[in-house]
Amino acid sequence: MRGLADLDARIPPPDAITQPAFSPSYKARGRLSADASAGGGLVTDQHGNKRPHYWGHRERLRTRFLTGGHKPMPEYEILELLLFNAIERIDVKPLAKRLLSAFGDLNGVVAASKHRLLQVEGATDRVYLQLRIAEAFAHRMARAKVLERDVLTSWDDLIDYCRTSMAHRETEQFRILFLDRKNTIIADEEQATGTVDHVPVYPREIVKRALELNAGALILVHNHPSGDPTPSREDIQMTQKIDAACKTIGVAIHDHVVIGKEEEYSFRASGLL
Repeated sequence: MRGLADLDARIPPPDAITQPAFSPSYKARGRLSADASAGGGLVTDQHGNKRPHYWGHRERLRTRFLTGGHKPMPEYEILELLLFNAIERIDVKPLAKRLLSAFGDLNGVVAASKHRLLQVEGATDRVYLQLRIAEAFAHRMARAKVLERDVLTSWDDLIDYCRTSMAHRETEQFRILFLDRKNTIIADEEQATGTVDHVPVYPREIVKRALELNAGALILVHNHPSGDPTPSREDIQMTQKIDAACKTIGVAIHDHVVIGKEEEYSFRASGLL
């Protein structure tokens, strides 16, 4: 009875005017309204017939992509092609432009977290899935260029792989490339994931893993979500500790690379190793 009394106390009076506690995140508008962000509305053909402005757009875009390739196409059209698989029949150009506006470029969109992505109007779980698939393809293709190859002769491919995997992450990640005596990558492992400006690293665990893999050398890599690859004092001190620990077992540190959004920082090239 007490529960019923509490429920009755929470029900508004019959003459009360109620409204939602939170405003909806979307705008209610006609699907073919003239002020839609992609131009919208109905268009009239030469015979006076009206049709949605986007009819035939998908097929035209696919044809342009197959005949002319992706290079002459702007980023939002490449993103549209991907979104076709996630959203059927409606015009996805407005969503593509909203995503690029929110995350900067295609790399940022593909690497966006689910939480942030779904905050963009029109984005869905299926959109998130398509982006994760695209990211997986990019990582696999970049990784294939560096695995089982001499990293010293394919350094640019290695940097491209690290940038593809880490440059647009929203939190710091520390990973290690383990090399054999011929400088061939035998393992690429994520050691730790941290916050937006810190990642915990333990030299003892790194040494232990190097012994397990019989590695002859290591390349340390971590990212700075801020975009600035300049190492912090903690980065430098941590690298010195790892270097000292690895020297005790005869494992060399070839480099420590900090990945930013546009460029990277090499400890070796800067004289810090």
